[in-house]
Amino acid sequence: MLNNLSLPRLIVSDGSLEALKWLALVLMTVDHINKFLFNGTNDAAFAAGRVAMPLFVFALAYNLARPGVLEHGAYLRTMKRLALFGVLAMPAFVVMGGIGAALRPLNIMFALLALTATLNLIDRRTIGSYAATAAVFLVGGANVEYWWPALAFGIAVWWYCKRPGAMPLALALTALAALWFISSNLWALLALPAVLVASLFDLRMPRLRWVFYAYYPVHLFALCLIRIPMSKAGYLFF
Repeated sequence: MLNNLSLPRLIVSDGSLEALKWLALVLMTVDHINKFLFNGTNDAAFAAGRVAMPLFVFALAYNLARPGVLEHGAYLRTMKRLALFGVLAMPAFVVMGGIGAALRPLNIMFALLALTATLNLIDRRTIGSYAATAAVFLVGGANVEYWWPALAFGIAVWWYCKRPGAMPLALALTALAALWFISSNLWALLALPAVLVASLFDLRMPRLRWVFYAYYPVHLFALCLIRIPMSKAGYLFF
């Protein structure tokens, strides 16, 4: 019944999609400054940071739902980039949080990697790929930031962009609401109105693909360096 309900196709221009990514980048930076420099003491910064992940996931899933992604090898190229920059970010996590913080859960780049691998397998549409999808989803979700809700939200976005309907929309809402078990709040739901607003405008912004990949490890290393004089001044990090 739900699957038969017709809903409008979601169309976000390339420029508006870039704007969403820049918004997510700013929110993530604010969250990380609060987390790694001020021990997560600012509630507003923490709340803002909860919107960043869904926006990044939306942008990735939206792009991967475009026609010809599988045929042109875009899944594999994306996975290679995410793996590379996820690994590059690990030393900063070790410095700021110890080896345990770097390895469990794996950083957001690996969450996006797990999502991309999952969508790649779904898109192949074979019995074997569907079985592998379940394995990647379960294992990947258990070992990355934001766990299974992050992957489920990405799948829902990809599904809705491929075939708009009530079921993928319901999955998206459920996945974002499930983040309450991780963050103890529902701020992630604000990503949806942000996407809807973005869909109303055709913004003109250049696509800077590598900037978003490179920024992740670079800004974490910058925070590591900033912590050095703060630590010498007697500031304690937890």
